[in-house]
Amino acid sequence: MNTSNSEKLFHRAQQVIPGGVNSPVRAFKSVGRTPIFIQKALGSKMWDVDGNEYIDYVGSWGPMILGHAHPAILDAIRTAASDGTSFGAATEREVEMAELICSLMPSVEMVRMVNSGTEATMSAIRLARAFTGKDTIIKFEGCYHGHADSFLIKAGSGAMTLGVPDSPGVPRAIGSATLNARYNDLSSVEKLIDAHQNQIAALIVEPVVGNMGCVPPNKGFLQGLRSLCTRNNIVFILDEVMTGFRVSLGGAQQLYDIKPDLTTMGKIIGGGLPVGAYGGKREIMKLVAPSGPMYQAGTLSGNPLAMAAGIAMLRMLKSDSTIYRSLDEKSAKLEEGIRSIIEKNNLPLTQNRVGSMFTLFFTKEKVIDYDTAKTSDTKKFATYFSSMLDQGVYFAPSQFEAAFMSTSHSELDIERTIDVAEKALMSVFAR
Repeated sequence: MNTSNSEKLFHRAQQVIPGGVNSPVRAFKSVGRTPIFIQKALGSKMWDVDGNEYIDYVGSWGPMILGHAHPAILDAIRTAASDGTSFGAATEREVEMAELICSLMPSVEMVRMVNSGTEATMSAIRLARAFTGKDTIIKFEGCYHGHADSFLIKAGSGAMTLGVPDSPGVPRAIGSATLNARYNDLSSVEKLIDAHQNQIAALIVEPVVGNMGCVPPNKGFLQGLRSLCTRNNIVFILDEVMTGFRVSLGGAQQLYDIKPDLTTMGKIIGGGLPVGAYGGKREIMKLVAPSGPMYQAGTLSGNPLAMAAGIAMLRMLKSDSTIYRSLDEKSAKLEEGIRSIIEKNNLPLTQNRVGSMFTLFFTKEKVIDYDTAKTSDTKKFATYFSSMLDQGVYFAPSQFEAAFMSTSHSELDIERTIDVAEKALMSVFAR
């Protein structure tokens, strides 16, 4: 596969952008390759600057649930852009978006728009501290909630991929106010609560982890967290930046019948444009300025282009009851195809899937948390990734990221992916 134009661009980029990329995992560092530079995308496909075509299972890291460049979303963006790209003032679309989110997620009574998932989680934590008057938070090893200081302690996603468990630049005082529990282990949470009585403001969790690979919650885990938070006056925050409107129309909280105090959102609500949001109980949200004393602001929050794209996206998801069933069926077909390869050849691999989120782990261990995810053979994954990429199938360049199905993936795409995966896996395990 010729990637000479990508290689030239990467060389140029390294002179003016740290590491040559604007987000670390894009560098392909953990898979030992030069990153590909994308020129365009449509439906389930992407094309790089060298003209190579790929079946895409990254989907801009989740938001492209209807595929790339969906006509209705493009039309919404064009219409909004014709009126102006940004005002720094209130617009009707912000109200429409807030009403849509509140109607689809019953736990969300009020919502504030921001510009990214990191802004959403950072603001939710600040709000929880303001509401409770306490400082300490609990997060989970391997869960990634953006790059705010409070979260870069045993973080998943790019930090996990690059082997950076903690980040320089995070003050010790902030780090000491973040406690880490084990995902799917209620006893680890109970011990932290007991050891820090009346100090914990919030517990934040990815209901389905997507940032150490796809890791679903054990039965009763989320319900147990809800009970612990209620009993100990802790604000329970579900980070649905990735799962919101992805695993079901009402997010993971609908799928698992759980009601958080606050929810953070992103990805799909922007229809592919930069966006984030946090929302929840009215009594908590009313503390946000200007209705309350907890200050949070953003000049571009509620950007009209992002709102238009997100409204178009959510309306389509709401209006078509077949979308989530179709996504699950397509994802199941791919999962079953890979499983047949694993079983036929007795390969030491594990698959996890929740709806249209999934990961193939290069370990024979059942992956339920950070420690079991880390048993994966990242060198074998890197070989597999390169083989898939060279044959035109694009997964995330990291063992510790989820993959995503879209409605635009065809039966032919899935069959092609299974065929390519078999060749790639046979090559990996023949070494």
